Amino acid sequence: MKKFRPISSKVIPLPKNDVDTDQIIPAQYLTSTSREGYGENLFRRLKDTEPDFPLNQPRFHGAEILLTGYNFGCGSSREHAVWAIQGAGIEAVVAESFADIFANNCAKNGMLLVTLQKNIIERLLKRAETQDVYVTIDLEKQVVTVNEGLATEKHYFEYDPFRKHCLLNGLDDINYILSHDKEISDYRERNEKTWSAPSTKKNDRALAIAGTKN
Repeated sequence: MKKFRPISSKVIPLPKNDVDTDQIIPAQYLTSTSREGYGENLFRRLKDTEPDFPLNQPRFHGAEILLTGYNFGCGSSREHAVWAIQGAGIEAVVAESFADIFANNCAKNGMLLVTLQKNIIERLLKRAETQDVYVTIDLEKQVVTVNEGLATEKHYFEYDPFRKHCLLNGLDDINYILSHDKEISDYRERNEKTWSAPSTKKNDRALAIAGTKN
């Protein structure tokens, strides 16, 4: 998993609430256990039915930040939804709130989710309808900076310290455990039980006698 670094990008506005995982990646495209290839079908149903859908617009090509409403990622628990978002080149999602299972899947796959207050989300989405909105996300400082020419606005966000450490250091759950290999080995050595009794001359003589009798 790659280390997360600050992102500066135009946002892709998705002014919808309760976007579920079947909208993110429709079930008919769940044809592989590999992570590869899902990006091209991100929001496939919405792209096919809404001509002005943001991902159909050339001006959003290459953008790395998705901006959306509340309860994003609800519905069935499919890790493929995270793979599809990442496969489309999106590095972070900014929303009012996220579904719990989706948020957990994102954390385990290195996808940053940022939660901001409703009034901020609504204002940025409205602005993005008529103009390009550029944003910088700095996870280490936990701040979203909205850039407008010489003017900027900063919005700080909360983030789980453990997941922050993992993202900044490019660690999935297994890599995190392995990063503490020395501490684990030291603990095992300190707490290892000795199942055999210590050898003494008396014990050795008794064993020798028993052996001759057999």
